[in-house]
Amino acid sequence: MKTTVMFLLCLLAGSDSKNLTEAEKEVLAQQVEYLQPCPLDIQAVLREMAASLAVQKEEIKSLQRQNTENLEKQNTESTQLRKQLQEQVTNLEKQKTETDQLKQQLQEQVTNLEKQKTETDQLKQQLQAKQVAFSASLITEGSLTVGPFNTYTTVIFKHVVTNIGNAYSPHTGIFTAPVRGLYHFEWHLCGSGPDPTGAVLVRNSEHIFNAYEQQTSQHTTTSNGATLQLNPGDQVFVRLWQNCKLIDSYNHHNTFSGHLLFTM
Repeated sequence: MKTTVMFLLCLLAGSDSKNLTEAEKEVLAQQVEYLQPCPLDIQAVLREMAASLAVQKEEIKSLQRQNTENLEKQNTESTQLRKQLQEQVTNLEKQKTETDQLKQQLQEQVTNLEKQKTETDQLKQQLQAKQVAFSASLITEGSLTVGPFNTYTTVIFKHVVTNIGNAYSPHTGIFTAPVRGLYHFEWHLCGSGPDPTGAVLVRNSEHIFNAYEQQTSQHTTTSNGATLQLNPGDQVFVRLWQNCKLIDSYNHHNTFSGHLLFTM
């Protein structure tokens, strides 16, 4: 009520008489007169406004506190998030380091396995290389005469009895050393007079030992042996001398044999 009276008085006081009609002025005056029985209390109005202002101030302070708390909370949460993020980054770096270490260990294991495989293969080759032996004769069955020739001729012992390691070729009559080592060879020859019977053991192009015999009319036999140090790829074979002759039958009088004694 007091506020209403104050409003009407302000309206009468602050309004331009030129802007109000007589009727409007009369109505305002009646309203003021009607409200005058309620005494105006300016102090009460001020107190009311002060109380309202105090309430608003408290509300503002409360909002400020809430904003401050929310900001601090957000800062705390942001700090925690940054910390968690940093921890995750650290964990990822640690995992990457561990992964790299595992990769390195795996690569080392692969390298070791490959090395072991190579060593195993080498041991297998050495074991197989140590198992070298052959023995062969001129023919399998029937009879055969070889020579005489006017040049040196490699004797091909075609009937293979043993060829462990496949170092001897029945097609060429040549033994090829698979590994470096000490080998022993023997060759036995049979012929008939009056032609001589003779052949030499050859290493590559070097004449090693000779086996030779000659009779005027009877069968002749001769033999020899040699122990040779060979390198891989060295070739050993029996070469028939010029004008010499060999005879053979199912009894296998002419033979060529050899075997590895030990590797070096």
